[in-house]
Amino acid sequence: MSQTLPVGVTGVIRSLRTAVAEVGPDALPALVSRAAAAVGAVDVVIYLADYPQVCLVPLPAGSGAAVPIEATMAGRAYMSLEVQHAPDQPDRLWVPLVDGCDRLGVVEFVSPAVVNDEVEAACGEVAGYIAQLVKNRRPYGDAVERARRRMPMHIAAEVVWGLLPPLTFGTNDVVITAILEPCYDVGGDVFDYALNGDVLSFALFDTCGHGITASTLAALTINAYRNARRSGLDLVGIAGTIDTWLRAQHPNKFATAVLAELDHITGTLRTINAGHPGVQLLRDGRAVKELPGPTALPLGLHHLTGREPTVHEENLQPADRLLVYTDGVTDAYNEAGERFGLGRLLDLVQRALNDELPAPESMRRLVRAVVEHQFEELEDDATAVLVQWQPPGYVLPPGLRP
Repeated sequence: MSQTLPVGVTGVIRSLRTAVAEVGPDALPALVSRAAAAVGAVDVVIYLADYPQVCLVPLPAGSGAAVPIEATMAGRAYMSLEVQHAPDQPDRLWVPLVDGCDRLGVVEFVSPAVVNDEVEAACGEVAGYIAQLVKNRRPYGDAVERARRRMPMHIAAEVVWGLLPPLTFGTNDVVITAILEPCYDVGGDVFDYALNGDVLSFALFDTCGHGITASTLAALTINAYRNARRSGLDLVGIAGTIDTWLRAQHPNKFATAVLAELDHITGTLRTINAGHPGVQLLRDGRAVKELPGPTALPLGLHHLTGREPTVHEENLQPADRLLVYTDGVTDAYNEAGERFGLGRLLDLVQRALNDELPAPESMRRLVRAVVEHQFEELEDDATAVLVQWQPPGYVLPPGLRP
């Protein structure tokens, strides 16, 4: 006879917290599996999204078959960020593996228990703590990286991925999420963000060149950006610092960029567009305008004019979204020679918003469409960043919630 899963969440988390301090990342799957009995499960399996976000792969690497994200219950949990279970698999529960807003994969709970609200809540609490463990223990070994990689990663991509912050971050005021392809052979595209007080700073850079040359330039660019930002410089000062470093170290190279600061209390947005594609403003689920730009030459070329960059200021409305992208997105060509184009990009984003998808899922589908358009062989990095502002006290309509 089936029984309801006991809610031993506190005990599970306490035992994991005690045990994890004494082991490395490789021991996480076995550690989590041993804790399954405390919540009435017979097994708990961690699945991580691979780099292209096409499959969910079990941890540790090679311990089982990958599960496609499309058309599976596990994938549905990952895409929707909601617990999933199927009538034909009553012993399995798929729970999103999410740290804050950053989705990592899913957790499969195998249990003879009856699935009800109490069961889902208990498994959700445990999965939330497992996500923290995966995120916190990841830097101390290669277990997580090996599981997520389904093919060898080129050194240029290794450099770039080591520079990037988590793909998604959010508070009750603002959400930022990004995507980057090709995952195993990227070179020159990088992004960064930081929330300091009332201001969310974010930037997207596209450095010239390909391979290790571009990734080396990207490393200097993003670290010059962080150093200038952490030194308290304004946007003009930040742009000037990056320009100076690029010109000094790579006199024949440059980077296009969007540098931005969003006051997440007032909705005031300030941007410098340094030779980059225009930032798209989306409102009520559709693109309404492109912000003015470029307002400066690419970084590394400011000496050609001797003029300071111009800062554009825009007042956002509640629930507005900003789409920043590199030309690798719009310049992808298919076998027929058709360019992906800005129109197709905006149509995809608008449809994703109207389908009420979480922001990270909107970006995943966008980049998958770009990759499929260019028959899985991108000739340039394709990177995009989506930012949503939701001021304090403003309740988003259901279709716009992250």
